[in-house]
Amino acid sequence: QDKLVQSGGGLVQAGGSLRLSCAASRRTDSTYAMAWFRQAPGKEREFVQGISRSGGNTRYANSVKGRFTISRDGAKNTVYLQMNSLKPEDTAVYYCAAATRVAGSDWTTPYTEYDYDVWGQGTQVTVSS
Repeated sequence: QDKLVQSGGGLVQAGGSLRLSCAASRRTDSTYAMAWFRQAPGKEREFVQGISRSGGNTRYANSVKGRFTISRDGAKNTVYLQMNSLKPEDTAVYYCAAATRVAGSDWTTPYTEYDYDVWGQGTQVTVSS
């Protein structure tokens, strides 16, 4: 069974950087589209950034444009989220996810949580002002 294990996160000051990692128990990341979502207190979970199974296409939320970057390393079965210029409003629990049931091309990059069926355990990111 596919399993995603997250690491990274923590507390950082506004303007700082963090990198999140999401390791797949098998070659999940190289087979499926992957994404990062986040959920702030009292808010619904929202899409942050996604990457196609080929790695050739990425998709992002406007709120993180130019600041966050998703990438994948097939050899390590790991997906990363590099977060720069962090803001207090980026504070949330971040989740990685895999879309194992979505058909499509190597460029398909879903952005709704309903397309993702395997989830990491979540990791807290707190940005202080």
